[in-house]
Amino acid sequence: MPDHPSPAVAGVPPARIAALRAAAEAAYRARRPRTQARLAAGNDFLGGVPMHWMRDWPQPFPMLVARAEGAVIEDLDGNRLDDFCLGDTGSMYGHSPAPVAAAIRAQAERGLTYMLPTEAALDCAGLLSARFGAMRWQIATTATDANRFALRVARAVTGRPKVAVFDGCYHGTVDEAMICRDAAGRTVARPGLVGQVADLALSGTALPWNDLGAIDAALATGEIAAVLTEPVMTNSCMVLPAPGFLEGLRELCTRHGAVLILDETHTQSSGWGGYGRGHAIAPDMLVVGKCIAGGLPAAVWGMSPALADRFAAYDARRPSGHSGMGTTLSANPLQFACLQATLTQVATPGAHDRMEAGARRLAEGLAAAIARHGAPWHVARVGARVEFICHPTPLRDGAEARLAHHPALEAAIHAALVVRGCLIAPFHNMMLVSPVTTDAQIDRLTAAFDAVLAELFGDPI
Repeated sequence: MPDHPSPAVAGVPPARIAALRAAAEAAYRARRPRTQARLAAGNDFLGGVPMHWMRDWPQPFPMLVARAEGAVIEDLDGNRLDDFCLGDTGSMYGHSPAPVAAAIRAQAERGLTYMLPTEAALDCAGLLSARFGAMRWQIATTATDANRFALRVARAVTGRPKVAVFDGCYHGTVDEAMICRDAAGRTVARPGLVGQVADLALSGTALPWNDLGAIDAALATGEIAAVLTEPVMTNSCMVLPAPGFLEGLRELCTRHGAVLILDETHTQSSGWGGYGRGHAIAPDMLVVGKCIAGGLPAAVWGMSPALADRFAAYDARRPSGHSGMGTTLSANPLQFACLQATLTQVATPGAHDRMEAGARRLAEGLAAAIARHGAPWHVARVGARVEFICHPTPLRDGAEARLAHHPALEAAIHAALVVRGCLIAPFHNMMLVSPVTTDAQIDRLTAAFDAVLAELFGDPI
């Protein structure tokens, strides 16, 4: 009997995916002899890298960065890439913005950490409220920490045990968010968790995105202290809220007495003040991390004045002892120096206007290439955040996002873009446009994407 070809992956023959990946890997190796030699010399990091996921990029070996400036990154071998990953949002405003670099130099001469506030720290609270809305703020080092602390407050003020998150969500490495829905709709731990022993369904409930009925039913149990969510699902395949969904979510949380926590760590790219403020969705708590201090590790979390009053009352009653919130190096003066510089000089309304215009140009260019080659894909955009999704129609929830995720195809595309001088996020198809990204860089990425599609969707084999 004749051999049958393997089924296409998102419209692409597997043989073409393999050929694209092989060619990209060969070119990547040929251009990085110094990097290969340095890695071959070995080191004492586990797996040879300081964080295990640095080996998960779809290249045959990690890129060693020599420097980065603006929206360009340069590796040890002198290869320069237009950077649309931007530290997966950590450097969303560009690498080392001049005001932030100056703030670091100035603060370094005054001390790096001393467990006491500064005048700049006091100024930053007002700057944050002016940007995101009136809140009572606290500072953390990462958004994971901020989310973890926010959940403690929500449980404290409600007296309820569980946290609701959405199937397919991303909130860092918070335990309560490491859950998903199985085929029967039950809450289970995400596959692949390392060293997991506790039953995460005891503390968390995974809900389907864009399903207000399911949310209503879950909140009606009286067990849910908080709903922790991004206003747009990211870090999977980007899934937008259906019209009225976020408004409905806000109303349901109010009706059932659950705390609504918006994690805008990624969606602050949607515009000045974030997605919630831009769409008049008022959360009870807000978390923002990654690029909030221009690339220096920092995160902020705040609660509405009403919730702050409730927490103050709880705090006055609780026994003295460890709160389980806070880390020694959080709220250090270096964070505040960079936060102040970012909020006043870098992440301005004008900067977000430039990001929006550039992202629109990128999304239109990618969509045109997809149409030109007849790919059954689409482009999603929220503010400065753009993704091509290897699925013909917009997605509704996390389950659809999982089905639209094609790791082998996406890895091949990423690798092929890298050897064409364009870096995008490695674990999904996210691209960010910074205030310093040029039209020429956007057009180079569009041209590279078009060339990759030509290889994947060219004449039949």
